Amino acid sequence: MKQDILLLGGVMQKAQEIYWKLYKVDIESKITLSSLALSIFRMKYYDASNWPIHIPNKNEDSFIRRAYYGGHTDVYKPYGEDLYYYDVNSLYPFVMKEFPMPGGVPVWHGNLEGKDLDSMFGFIEAYVVCPKTIKKPFLPYRDNKKKTLIFPTGEFVGVYYCEELKYARGLGYTVIPISGYLFERMESPFRDFVSSLFESRLEARISGNEAMSYVYKILMNSLYGRFGINPKSTTTEVCDKDRYKHLIRHSEFIFGDMLSENNYIVAYHSNTEKGSDYWNPPNNSAVQLAAAITASARIYMYPYISREDCYYTDTDSVVLGQPLPKEVIYSSVLGKFKLEDRVMKGYFLAPKSYCYIAIGGSNILKYKGPAKNQVNQEWVESQYADPSRTKQVPVEANFRIDWHTLNIIKKDTMVRVGLQQGTKRIPVYHRDVWVDTDPIDIQDLSSLDHKGKQIIKSLGNALIQLKTENQILNDKLSKKEREFAERDKEMISLFDAKKNTDKRMHTQYTTERQKSLTEERTLLDKEEQQQEQTDVTNHTLEEKTKKDKNIPKKDEKIPP
Repeated sequence: MKQDILLLGGVMQKAQEIYWKLYKVDIESKITLSSLALSIFRMKYYDASNWPIHIPNKNEDSFIRRAYYGGHTDVYKPYGEDLYYYDVNSLYPFVMKEFPMPGGVPVWHGNLEGKDLDSMFGFIEAYVVCPKTIKKPFLPYRDNKKKTLIFPTGEFVGVYYCEELKYARGLGYTVIPISGYLFERMESPFRDFVSSLFESRLEARISGNEAMSYVYKILMNSLYGRFGINPKSTTTEVCDKDRYKHLIRHSEFIFGDMLSENNYIVAYHSNTEKGSDYWNPPNNSAVQLAAAITASARIYMYPYISREDCYYTDTDSVVLGQPLPKEVIYSSVLGKFKLEDRVMKGYFLAPKSYCYIAIGGSNILKYKGPAKNQVNQEWVESQYADPSRTKQVPVEANFRIDWHTLNIIKKDTMVRVGLQQGTKRIPVYHRDVWVDTDPIDIQDLSSLDHKGKQIIKSLGNALIQLKTENQILNDKLSKKEREFAERDKEMISLFDAKKNTDKRMHTQYTTERQKSLTEERTLLDKEEQQQEQTDVTNHTLEEKTKKDKNIPKKDEKIPP
């Protein structure tokens, strides 16, 4: 223990030196990495005059927080061979840099009936219907009974970032906006922060400084979560007796213990008062940014998650049966994919619970639960063969916190190890072998008040009317298309007939013309022959005449 403490102290001292040298920040004043990242962002990159970050009031925060769902983790196929495990380079920082963000002061719209979804930018409560034909649904749904996040088919109401509603509509969802807070669409205020840290991280990796590379990576990934901090939080403090008595009477008290005669340690929930006027959030709680970032990340990942050969996904990673195109793979480019592993054989039992053997020979095992030390490859294989199998195992916790006394204790417990099937997707079996999963189908309009139900009913009727009119128009269009097709067919037939007639006439004309030319040529040849004969005859006569002139007549004397 002593050696561990000394080692940790040395690491913290080195970290303090690094952050002070880079950013002049003393990490002793920061409790978490996210608060450290926020301080660096504010000092070096944030321009409050051009991009003031709005801190939501109580109503705004309560509404928008319903749209803060986080990452998408799901098992689609439980077993596969010869697979590709891909990971996105810094998914959330990439989204923070490249995607627009909700800026300005939000404006409440209590009735969005008849408004165009494409003209909206903000967070909207909407009635949605996901068709059963979509095997890997896109929109999340918070199942409060099972305390889990699912991606179902069916009919339900939720609060969503408008960009994911637009995307869902393009996939075939029915989307009817009800109410919401609308913001200004603005270029992200995080562009310089992400660009600078990512470039510094690449330089550190190139130089072989993995420690500094990790520093930049953890800063990039820690910032967004700070904006999603829940104003309702647990506060622990040391106080005097009067403060102790006040907290007992006027707060959601968790526990208290006397440290000395006039000193107490207490814990209580803050920001839980029911009064509409009371609100004391952290000065950096801007849940609209955190919700927009995670929603945009789900949009970015969905084309890869929705592939037929997707076996497993966890926020920024996918396991696929076929390789991705080369143009999306680049290990040193923000937002591109890198091949994390080639999987020879993999078992994907539940979110964050899987095991695979890499082609290189290494075994990778992940298990979410308190008994992770009791889980191995053999257990995973037997669990895949019989998913209902459970067993009790002893678990030794060496560093369990007793929150009532703030003491560190050692505690041994018995834990049941197994799978909870059907909480996120429904397993599909073929001959008693688990081979696939289907989405859960839900019907839930319980969150709607009377006014909301009336709006949905009205909009639903209008939607049915529009679909009917659309069908009538489609029928008319199909009829016209058939008429045009018949006309085209007739025109083509007439054109072909005319073409054939023209061809015959042309052939006939060509033949007759050829015949005429042949006859003319024959006639000319005959005339030429006759002329030649005439010329020969004339020439012979001339010769004879000349000869006759030279012969003396009978009575004529020949001169001496």
